[in-house]
Amino acid sequence: MQNYCERITVHDGPRLPLEGSLDLTYRCNNACRHCWISIPAYSPEQKNELTFDEIIRIADEARAMGCRKWAISGGEPMLRPDFADVFDYLTRKSVSYSLNTNGTLITHRIAGLMKKKGTKMLALYGATAEVHDHITRNPGSFEALMQGFAYLKEAGAGFIVQIIPMKHNFPQMNNMIRLAESLSPHYRIGASWLYLSAYGDEERNREILGQRLQPRQVVELDKPDPSGDEPDKEKKEGCAQRDNDGHLFASCIAVRRDFHVDPYGRMSFCSLIQDPSLRYDLKKGSLQHGWEVFIPSLAEKVTGGKEYEENCGSCKLRQECLWCPVYGCLEHGRFSAKVEYLCSVARESKKSRETSGKENRRYYQIAGITIRVESDLSITDTTFSPKFKRFEMDRPGEDIITLRHCFSLPDLRNQDLGVELYRKAPWAIYRKGNSWIYLGIAPDPEDKHIDMIAVFTRDHSRGMIYHGDRGKALFEEGNLHSLTLFPTDQILLARVLADRRGCYFHAAGAIFEGKGLLFVGHSDAGKSTMAGMVKGKAEILCDDRIIVREGPEGFRIYGTWSNGDFPDVSANSGPLTAILFLEQARHNRLIPIEEKKELALKLPAYLIKPLETRDWWEKMLDLTLKIAGSVPCYVLEFDRSGGVVDLLGEI
Repeated sequence: MQNYCERITVHDGPRLPLEGSLDLTYRCNNACRHCWISIPAYSPEQKNELTFDEIIRIADEARAMGCRKWAISGGEPMLRPDFADVFDYLTRKSVSYSLNTNGTLITHRIAGLMKKKGTKMLALYGATAEVHDHITRNPGSFEALMQGFAYLKEAGAGFIVQIIPMKHNFPQMNNMIRLAESLSPHYRIGASWLYLSAYGDEERNREILGQRLQPRQVVELDKPDPSGDEPDKEKKEGCAQRDNDGHLFASCIAVRRDFHVDPYGRMSFCSLIQDPSLRYDLKKGSLQHGWEVFIPSLAEKVTGGKEYEENCGSCKLRQECLWCPVYGCLEHGRFSAKVEYLCSVARESKKSRETSGKENRRYYQIAGITIRVESDLSITDTTFSPKFKRFEMDRPGEDIITLRHCFSLPDLRNQDLGVELYRKAPWAIYRKGNSWIYLGIAPDPEDKHIDMIAVFTRDHSRGMIYHGDRGKALFEEGNLHSLTLFPTDQILLARVLADRRGCYFHAAGAIFEGKGLLFVGHSDAGKSTMAGMVKGKAEILCDDRIIVREGPEGFRIYGTWSNGDFPDVSANSGPLTAILFLEQARHNRLIPIEEKKELALKLPAYLIKPLETRDWWEKMLDLTLKIAGSVPCYVLEFDRSGGVVDLLGEI
């Protein structure tokens, strides 16, 4: 699935390690999906491909800048006579790598090298030699691929079978899956649609168009992958045209921490871009200059103009669509052009979403955010706790996050999960590319059992949650107290809110005489007691966890389903009028806190903290500083007599 622990820019400030992507060759002996942009072997262009020494120089420069991962592809990378040496050098000095290959040129030596930890994806184009060889147009390629699999198994090198769907093999899809399962514990469905040739070859493009699946079939296949390796969905996430002022690549470049180098040493931020003005020649300059100067300079170079504004830029289906400027250029030679095929896919996606039976989907809204819950199992009126009924909606709002529950655990043995960021039961959390991967772990370090795997996109707006037998039993039993089936939904929502000027507080909340009052305190501070005393005179939003979110008219408090001892919860909200720090006493007294600096230091202590990262804390400190500067705050000393209610009327 898709994949950031911090917002990374290529302009300045701290960065995570770079990730390099290298195409070793465009030459290929197949006419497969990966090779639509191939050029003939022994062509003049072949002489311009990077030499081994040039690759080593680029790799060393990248390593000096912090690059620790490489993605190696082509064409077919193993067509290079020196592939084994290049592969050995890159992977020997990397913490991880990914390799895309058609698998037909694997030798004993190469299989031995591929034992190194990394992701190896071998393309499968058919369940039989007849279909596979018809698509590759290379007789014997199926047999050669099977031999490649055998070499890898013999060497003990794990691999992923990547099924490449297209019109001529789609009838064999189920058989291809069964074959993949017999070859490896790991398989994935490759990109569900084919983009056109980067070289604009008309004949080849006609072949591609003829192999594209029907939009309905694309939607059926377009599901997140538990391995976190989804190049096309990562591109969609990175290239989403949000807040770009018409600069088509601005948002994409802003979140990039990877770069691409083509076979000729030309560097850019995207493997599909062939425009020379958007590529930097590493044969004539340094990788550091390309990364720190050239790529950032491209952010405002391409604008969409009227064509983009009147089509994709204003389309209501934009969030459903796989479109990005590069696909527009491949299809029509213009970055601003829409791709009608993707329009059809988007319409089909929307239709599928709207017509899917309610038995497998529910909508809930909290703090203005719609949570769309989908499940492989039926969702009944008793699946979730009755308290969720107060938050249930008939249809989604504009701001949506999607959760999908699946009830079989993917096999992650020998999988590269990326960088481990957190490990404390019940979670081990990793970041890989544009994905977050959560593993449910046991308290005992010796117990390696995993009972839940969740894969989220970079902004946590889309997640696949995988459950084992225990999770399935709990789901079927019902009365679940979280939509995620996590110990608490705050683990997800606290991070989602950070991107929406919101946060969770340890607090009770109530709407009293039209005023939103936030009663802040840790355990045993008296939050539930306070909720009980104001009940009947105020609407209780929740007695233990309250969301504060900034809107156009200031801050509001929102009810949540994360209650404590007091059962009443509400999905309503009110303007945040005052923050009251609870202190139990023998009297009732309201003491204004005038010192804003004191408040700015005090408020963060009451935040609900998920996986804490620097960018999350930066957002929270900025938010709490603004709250402290704009919302009246008090110390509320109270006894249990109920007389405190009269004080609240004075606020």
